[in-house]
Amino acid sequence: MKLLLIRHGQTPGNVLGQLDTAHPGPGLTELGERQAEAMARSLVNEPIGALYASTLLRTQITAAPLSRLLGVEVEVLDGLHEIEAGSLEKLTDKESHKHYMGTVFAWAAGDLDRRMPAGPDGHEFFGRFDAAITLIAERAVRGGDKGVAAVVSHGAAIRTWAGLRADGADHEFAAKHVLSNTGIVALEGDPDAGWKLIHWDGSPVGGLALADPTAEDPTGQDKSS
Repeated sequence: MKLLLIRHGQTPGNVLGQLDTAHPGPGLTELGERQAEAMARSLVNEPIGALYASTLLRTQITAAPLSRLLGVEVEVLDGLHEIEAGSLEKLTDKESHKHYMGTVFAWAAGDLDRRMPAGPDGHEFFGRFDAAITLIAERAVRGGDKGVAAVVSHGAAIRTWAGLRADGADHEFAAKHVLSNTGIVALEGDPDAGWKLIHWDGSPVGGLALADPTAEDPTGQDKSS
């Protein structure tokens, strides 16, 4: 099957550079709403048979235009939400950004014992995200749908999971390659055979006209240095 991991549209927290991971989370900015509409238009011809969003509101709002165009209902699935920032929640300073992203990319490198300050470790994150992706794949097989499943999730979660689970995208690749709002990581495979990276489109769907170079956005930037 083909799996499209789509980052949500821009939020106020992305603009401010906040580590904003708590539930239910914010909605989208005006730019974020335009990004969501552009994403929907760009994917309307994909044979998407199932559409999922996380338990955070911003992913559900991002998925809504695609749902309308495709006539496919958005299913909110536990396990797809952003990596919890713990005691770093709402912080905007560069040192907190570095600590958060350094922790998640250590997980992508296989150091799952490392823990977010007052938050989860890598085993907890991969346990719940793997379970969600496995459920999505099992439903596709049961439904006879070998086409495409679209998952609207989050910057750190997508980059970290793909960095460890996808052939062609290790932790260094994931750290170096940006994932802007509505950027898409496309994979092919299944949980048993494994996942292969098809492409990593880090720019907003719809082009750079929908990018915001002034946003601090800690989970979307190049973190290789």
